[in-house]
Amino acid sequence: MKAIRILLLLLLPCFLCLPWSATAAARLPNIVIIFIDDQGYGDIGPFGAKGYTTPNLDRMAKEGRKFTNFHVPQPVCSASRTGLLTGCYPNRLGIHGALGPKATHGIADTEMTIAQLVKQKDYATGMAGKWHLGTPKQFLPTHHGFDEYFGLPYSNDMWPLHPEAKPGAYPPLPLVEGDTVLKTDLGHEDQNQLTTQYTERAVKFIEKNRDRPFFFYLAHSMVHVPLHVSDKFRGKSQQGLYGDACMEVDWSVGEVLAALKKNGVDDHTLVIYTSDNGPWLSYGNHAGNAGPLREGKGTCWEGGTREPCVMRWPGKIPAGSTCDDMMMTIDLLPTIAKLTGAKLPEHKIDGLNVWPLITGEKGAKNPHDGYAFYYEQNALQAVSSSDGRWKLQLPHTYRTLNGRPGGTNGIPARYDNRKLEATELYDLQNDIGETKDVAAANPEIVKQLEAFAEKVRAELGDALTQRKGSGSREAGQVAVRKSIQ
Repeated sequence: MKAIRILLLLLLPCFLCLPWSATAAARLPNIVIIFIDDQGYGDIGPFGAKGYTTPNLDRMAKEGRKFTNFHVPQPVCSASRTGLLTGCYPNRLGIHGALGPKATHGIADTEMTIAQLVKQKDYATGMAGKWHLGTPKQFLPTHHGFDEYFGLPYSNDMWPLHPEAKPGAYPPLPLVEGDTVLKTDLGHEDQNQLTTQYTERAVKFIEKNRDRPFFFYLAHSMVHVPLHVSDKFRGKSQQGLYGDACMEVDWSVGEVLAALKKNGVDDHTLVIYTSDNGPWLSYGNHAGNAGPLREGKGTCWEGGTREPCVMRWPGKIPAGSTCDDMMMTIDLLPTIAKLTGAKLPEHKIDGLNVWPLITGEKGAKNPHDGYAFYYEQNALQAVSSSDGRWKLQLPHTYRTLNGRPGGTNGIPARYDNRKLEATELYDLQNDIGETKDVAAANPEIVKQLEAFAEKVRAELGDALTQRKGSGSREAGQVAVRKSIQ
């Protein structure tokens, strides 16, 4: 008996290790999505930013994977966020453009967000930052799967202090926690602290939930105009206030990565960094850089929909790698469902699992037939092949500066409207800037993409051809507006 006791004492350290090892191996992954506002394709170090450094994003790319052909389904705030969180084209859900503070609609209760998806697996869920998917209480984050929320209910420029706002155009800008307004009328100094405050909330959430799987959505208000930055980064870049704000957002990434490491969950966490649309070019020196891409925010040219994207998960995503395959934010929800074992919603969604592409699995291909790009009240403006090589621009009117510079110091220049009279085809593999129409030389590709566009119209509708889609669903509506208090 004494010998058995001695043996058990000798083996005790090994037994103590077993539960942790077994738990670590079986643990469901944490998910952190960092969603920047209006950041352009060329605005971070891994994609060629100049005039400032982004060391934490550089590190993410070195330790993870850069995605050069990553898109949003609509190049504007609310619609883009709908696609990210629901796995659906936003027009399927009746969400278009950017919802104003007085909007009476939002994501319907019958839809499923990523937060609600992972709740099936008992995830802790939290969010800090810009919501912009409906201001009435029933549309706020804590009514769509998030345990906690801190941030702005809509864009930071929707406030009375906007230099071009007409008197009474916007109500005071509120800072919200859960369903409660913490402060009713934010000023410039309040906005200077937003990036820091959002980051602190993310760090605290990670610390609090390190012993269970979690999902955190960090949706920064920056680098959307009006630009604001704390004293930590004011004047630090060579690109003015815009560069300063990009540096502070990069600092935020570093704080999140450090918190994951400190709390022992670094190897169990998928971190995704991307932007909601391209740069708001009319703001000139307060706008970002689309790099080699054509146009920017509010257009379905590549500069509006193709976003910088970096993903990191040590041991799961190959370090220092690059993926040129096309994918879209609508693919994140079904991919996360696959990773967590959560059940997809019973209603139809548009995204598909792209985990084999994310991990660089040999022979992996995009599972879609193609992708559609909508803008301006359900107008189908472009479609692309699933591999991202071919893009068909459909006849439509789009905004452009026509080569003129944007505005200065927060005052925008005026766009012109230009009409695309005929269908144009671009070979993005050889012409990422969409400079040469090759439709005449590739009639079969045009025919294939036109057939795909017609399939999309039948399913989701198209305002440009007066089509009503059979698969569209209604947005949530409130008869009597009960906003946050």
